[in-house]
Amino acid sequence: MEFLSVLSNRDFPYRSIKMLSSKRSAGKHMTFQDWDYVVEELKADSFERVDIALFSAGGSISKEFGSIAVEKGTIVVDNSSAFRMVEGMPLVIPEVNPEAMEGVRLGTGKGTLIANPNCSTIICLMAATPLHWSAKEVVVYIARVLHLVSSKTGIKEL
Repeated sequence: MEFLSVLSNRDFPYRSIKMLSSKRSAGKHMTFQDWDYVVEELKADSFERVDIALFSAGGSISKEFGSIAVEKGTIVVDNSSAFRMVEGMPLVIPEVNPEAMEGVRLGTGKGTLIANPNCSTIICLMAATPLHWSAKEVVVYIARVLHLVSSKTGIKEL
């Protein structure tokens, strides 16, 4: 539902929306911007003529259907952890590193996968990036709190 809120809040232009889910949830009704949608079962052929797919169903679903959607020419935005550690896969936060999406264009028939970092990383970087851009010097401070700070073992470990 958060994806739909973002689409609505940002007045994202679209011709149609297709809502997909597991077989168990297929057939349910959802309302978005005063329109009633029937949720369809997610299948391999669900991405015919789909420009953008927003995945937020967990890593196993993303791994299974993400590549299928990309092969069909769909731009996939994945919210799971499935692709976060894939070599060469940029983790995109548009307000932080929009250059990571250079070359991604609608209507080209060229599908691609866009992964994002986890929610706490996104929030942290949204706040830290403007500071980083204007900083003259960056100091990294890492604190490790030990349960038994006064113990000799704890002091040695520190």
